[in-house]
Amino acid sequence: MGEDSRLTAVVALAQSMAAAQNAREAWKAAATGARRALGGSFAALSVWERELGRLRVLVNVGELAEGEEEFPEDESYPVHQFAEITEFLHERWAGGGEPDAWVETAEGTAAGRQGYCHQRVAALRRRGRGCCVVAPIVLHGRAWGELYVARPVGAPVFRRSDADFATVLAAVVAAGIAQTERLEEARRLAFTDALTGLANRRAVDARLDEAIERHRRDGTVVSLVVCDVNGLKRVNDTLGHAVGDRLLERFGTVLSLCGATLPGALAARLGGDEFCLLAVGPPADEVVKAADQVCRRAVELGLGDGVACGVASTGDPIGPVHSARRLFRLADAAQYRAKAQRLDHPVVAGREGPDDPVVRLADEPVGEAGDGERRRFRGRHAP
Repeated sequence: MGEDSRLTAVVALAQSMAAAQNAREAWKAAATGARRALGGSFAALSVWERELGRLRVLVNVGELAEGEEEFPEDESYPVHQFAEITEFLHERWAGGGEPDAWVETAEGTAAGRQGYCHQRVAALRRRGRGCCVVAPIVLHGRAWGELYVARPVGAPVFRRSDADFATVLAAVVAAGIAQTERLEEARRLAFTDALTGLANRRAVDARLDEAIERHRRDGTVVSLVVCDVNGLKRVNDTLGHAVGDRLLERFGTVLSLCGATLPGALAARLGGDEFCLLAVGPPADEVVKAADQVCRRAVELGLGDGVACGVASTGDPIGPVHSARRLFRLADAAQYRAKAQRLDHPVVAGREGPDDPVVRLADEPVGEAGDGERRRFRGRHAP
């Protein structure tokens, strides 16, 4: 491959990683771009999990051998089997060296290191590959993982110039991974409540819209639990806002733990003293059971006065639910009733017969209630 072709390959790799919408897409773009640039038949991207002492494969692309998967669930190897990683870290870097790539062959000779034979040689032979080039990936000044590109038996063996080019490609991949991590962190922050670490209102809106669409399409049960932490103002006024924040954090933990009993449930802080739990799929009774646990555990926190909790589920007789707005209004109305009656258990919309007061309240046109109940359906529920 000439200089112009290699420059084109580098640009293509960088562009494909920049266009990735998530980490998985970025990993695949990195491995695919490197395989094409180096003329390999197979490529893999792996990360070094330091805390586990293992090299975990993130993605395999190209001609996969038996047992290999594109996105493996548990393909990992003890890092001690790949001594060159620690050598490269502790010896070459300590001496001011650079993270250069190297070549391995199925015959057991490492380019530039005559006679150096280790685990990779056996792997090449076992998978019918003739040679590979391995390039360490360095991120934030530390070894992050490696880029691995292989060719089949009978194909030209990688040369030193290929290893040098792989070093360049690894640097491009590192920059792409760093950018992906920044974007993932930005997305995470955009959908996370800073105080509690739970999802925020934006995340709930996005998930609930998708859930209601599923419900309309195939009848999937969608349930919403809305909780209001009682006594937060008293705690803030008498004990200080730091203690109030601790109450919110601790309740957030309770909500998360109880929500974990519902597969895939989303625990969120809507703002202020309001929280919610969104469950898609579990039966309504299971959601009510989790909500009851939330109420009981909230009382045990020792701060505040428990929670007022309302539940609305498409699995109950609440009428047609065609929008997220209506489900929120139902859950909010149930929560308001729990708060007004100072109940220590959840109120569930639709479970008091044909003239259920919660459903009636939720379905009243905005502005017709004269007793102040409409305050619960504030601007966040507007169409």
